[in-house]
Amino acid sequence: MPPTYSIVIPAYNESARLGASLEKVLAYVHAQGWDAEVIVVNDGSRDNTAEIVLNSMAKDPMVKLLENPGNRGKGYSVRNGMLHAQGRIILFSDADLSSPIEEAPKLLHALDAGADIAIGSRWLRAETQTQRQPLHRQLFGRIFNLMLRVSLGLQFADTQCGFKAFKRAAAQAIFPLQKIERWGFDPEILFLARKLGFTVQEIPVLWGHSGGARINPVIDGARMFQEMLRVRWYSLTGEYEGAGAAASPETAAIRETPTKVRNH
Repeated sequence: MPPTYSIVIPAYNESARLGASLEKVLAYVHAQGWDAEVIVVNDGSRDNTAEIVLNSMAKDPMVKLLENPGNRGKGYSVRNGMLHAQGRIILFSDADLSSPIEEAPKLLHALDAGADIAIGSRWLRAETQTQRQPLHRQLFGRIFNLMLRVSLGLQFADTQCGFKAFKRAAAQAIFPLQKIERWGFDPEILFLARKLGFTVQEIPVLWGHSGGARINPVIDGARMFQEMLRVRWYSLTGEYEGAGAAASPETAAIRETPTKVRNH
């Protein structure tokens, strides 16, 4: 039988913190008595990220390793994991657990109350930030959020928090349409959620900035701005019309290669 919950963790060169994060996630899942799977999506890491996951798999059958075909980006990793997840509820979380896994019930409660998607927010109530980002990162985030409001009409306080939960029907409708493979994928999936008529609820969650973030405000900021314009262009030109794997040949390929998932 498929599990009730799937937890998807994208990972690229995460050997320094992934082991501890997996231990926390698994300890919490077992303490809650959840019927769950934990899928780590390895994005072509050059360190021993995969080895850490394999060691965890040897100890706990809940853990699965999904290998990307090389380094493709966080957006590709999340989409790959979401399309392989079997759970009725699918949550993705950053590997550093900036939002602790203990915050998951806040998202799950929103889904139980009727939302199709629940997204964690660092800015809906700023006091929930246990450790704030550097000032330049905060400024970049606020500017990017303003641009999203203007260009895509997304009225969320925080689109970029890496802690989001989906009912299976919403995930299966949205992620086959996703085209952005790197940092700018979050606004795209929220734009698609609105376009498809799903209910999205933004939930304040505890969040703490962790060092080692790989995003460059200048280089990645420019790329994310371009990706934002691409989302608008895709919408205007009908690129998002259609459903399922037909919307993306690459998505079809992902779905047709379940053997990439290593679960033993």
